[in-house]
Amino acid sequence: MAITAIQPTSPGRRHYTKVKGTVLAKNDPAKKLTRGAGKKRAGRNNTGKITTRHRGGGHKRLYREIDFKRQKQEVPGTVSSVEYDPNRTSNIALITYADGDKRYILAPQGLTQGDTIIRSETAEIKPGNCLPLKNIPVGTPIHNIELRPGKGGQIVRSAGSSATIQSKEEDFVQVLLPSKEIRLVKAECQATIGQVGNVDHQNVSLGKAGRRRNMGWRPSVRGTAQHPAAHPHGGGEGRSGVGLKHPKTPWGKPALGKKTRKKKKYSNKYIVRDRRRK
Repeated sequence: MAITAIQPTSPGRRHYTKVKGTVLAKNDPAKKLTRGAGKKRAGRNNTGKITTRHRGGGHKRLYREIDFKRQKQEVPGTVSSVEYDPNRTSNIALITYADGDKRYILAPQGLTQGDTIIRSETAEIKPGNCLPLKNIPVGTPIHNIELRPGKGGQIVRSAGSSATIQSKEEDFVQVLLPSKEIRLVKAECQATIGQVGNVDHQNVSLGKAGRRRNMGWRPSVRGTAQHPAAHPHGGGEGRSGVGLKHPKTPWGKPALGKKTRKKKKYSNKYIVRDRRRK
């Protein structure tokens, strides 16, 4: 895959780029595997207060039900199509199993239409196959990793991401995550072989504000460009940066570096190396 620029026939297309080389199906998603995306809350909580700013609008979507648990065990499946999913950064693959059932999974890099995949403890080590961590060789790239056996994949699911098995102990496996954190995961947990597809997603330039709005993101205004009554960084003669002030949020809380999160109540005993470690 590669990033290609578009002919600048209008100002909005001048900086527009897209991924070239990915063959995606143009058909509608499987109707039985879709549902309404639910009511849009535009960043508001159950009381109507905005808890996540700059959200709202966006194009109407259908949610594709993804089989993160890979429940079809010992049943081979064939890739019917690789499709676009507006709800995530990665592409998805429609799998038709030997018993006629259909499921969506995350499409790993290199998986194409017609390929065969399976979930099995003795499956071949190739992209799309799902195995327990204890049966995957050290150094193999994996994604869609379970943290609890049977709960389904919870981590390493975004476009281009992959984790690596570092070593194996008695009941645990050391996994190097994309954040460089090393974590212990139970050996019975399942994972899928390969790197998540759509690797060049992060290199795409949206090109215009309208594409960002279609994703459900509203504009954000710099604090230094606001009135002093609206933001602690606002006001001043001419342009003034944050340099002489302590960076703050619009409500006066410390920002840009100061730790504001409370300590977690649960234990981090499964973290071998923290992702913040240099």
